[in-house]
Amino acid sequence: MEKKYENTALCPLRGMTLMNITQACGGTYIGSSGQKEKEITGAVTDSRQVKEGYLFIPIKGARVDGHDFIPQVFSQGALAVLSEYELKQPAGPYILVDSTEEAMKMIAAFYRSQLSCKVVGITGSVGKTSTKEMIASVLSQHYRVLKTEGNFNNEIGLPLTIFKIRAQHEVAVLEMGISDFGEMHRLAAMSQPDIGVITNIGLCHLENLGTRDGILKAKTEMFDHLQPGGTVILNGDDDKLCTKSVVNGKAAIFYGIDQNSSFDIRKSIYASDVKNLGLEGMQAEIHTPSGSFTARIPIPGEHNVYNALAGTAVGLALGLSLEEIRNGIAVAKTIAGRTNLLHVNGMTIIDDCYNANPVSMRTSLDVLAHIPGRRIAVLGDMGELGTDERALHHGVGDAVAQSGIDALFCVGVLAEEYADAAAANPACDIYYFKTREEMLPQLLDYVKEGDYILVKASHFMEFPAVVEALKKLS
Repeated sequence: MEKKYENTALCPLRGMTLMNITQACGGTYIGSSGQKEKEITGAVTDSRQVKEGYLFIPIKGARVDGHDFIPQVFSQGALAVLSEYELKQPAGPYILVDSTEEAMKMIAAFYRSQLSCKVVGITGSVGKTSTKEMIASVLSQHYRVLKTEGNFNNEIGLPLTIFKIRAQHEVAVLEMGISDFGEMHRLAAMSQPDIGVITNIGLCHLENLGTRDGILKAKTEMFDHLQPGGTVILNGDDDKLCTKSVVNGKAAIFYGIDQNSSFDIRKSIYASDVKNLGLEGMQAEIHTPSGSFTARIPIPGEHNVYNALAGTAVGLALGLSLEEIRNGIAVAKTIAGRTNLLHVNGMTIIDDCYNANPVSMRTSLDVLAHIPGRRIAVLGDMGELGTDERALHHGVGDAVAQSGIDALFCVGVLAEEYADAAAANPACDIYYFKTREEMLPQLLDYVKEGDYILVKASHFMEFPAVVEALKKLS
């Protein structure tokens, strides 16, 4: 059974005095000397979240400058603020810095260095969030866990997540997302993982990273800031990751499906007897150096077997029993926009619309293909695919044709490639639209009770609106 812990009262962050924060970010402290040794109780960039004793970090955005809210946060109880400007008669102390954003990263790295909890860093082209959820579910059987919430996995979100780590937390599971070289280096400098997990090297962010080799190089920047003796856990069925069998002088731990590998590595944690249970999830026998167990994975799709294997590897690395790991896998949940099943109006919606790339599109189509009943895919454009974007969209259309699903509704400039390729299956009803607004009326008229509807596109296509429209259909 998962452990339950009561929230502790708001307490100071260990070592986070205003003097230490000033030194950590190379700023200039301006204020009462009597407050230099006070510790903050939290740090945020949103003025609405400021509580007693917090440090407010104003960020200059495209439309709003957080500095404008400095007077307000002092009235809410802020202990201090960062500022890129000299302040006239502030109501409390402030730390003058060249860049509040860069200062925040340095402060987060300093705070992380004070923490005794273990940190698990997770990255990869596909499946970061679902793997993070699985690992957190497993570790929660034994430890008090903090995990990344929502999309707080970038250079703004990660430090804010780190600031949420409190004395009661024993493990932090941190997701790290990037789109360019150097970003992972900066994220890892803040998180300093004890365990680094990479799910795969797929076809994402090719616009900046160029090739899968470029993606591999960018993702493995994580290794530069692993804790001494840190553990690396990698997908052993990924050809690129299999080239990283030794990291910082220590053998990597590989996981995958089936014991035998197509590459020159040994999978110490692997699955056999994989069974697809449709929307009921997956089942697999998981083998480890400590023994084997039957895992019931309550989330559909073969990719969730990989997530369970990653959770098993992390659990073993942190001393969990096989029974604890099995239980953690069995109670794992997904979140909105990530293979989230919604039963509304007699239909089942597979809400997978948070983001998309060629690999995750094929994975979601495979989930849909294993469902008995009328199956409809509602797909939008994928972003950041570089010069091969049309060919990559066409490849997803090929997967639609091969899946045997009943209908395709596709939207976007590049989605026409889906329609062209999917036409290879004459039994599939195909509808193409340039905009979501043009598509919705026809989709709502087409669907009926008993349908299974996959909704998936890159984030910029704003496909949660499609899910909401289907939910409101009467």
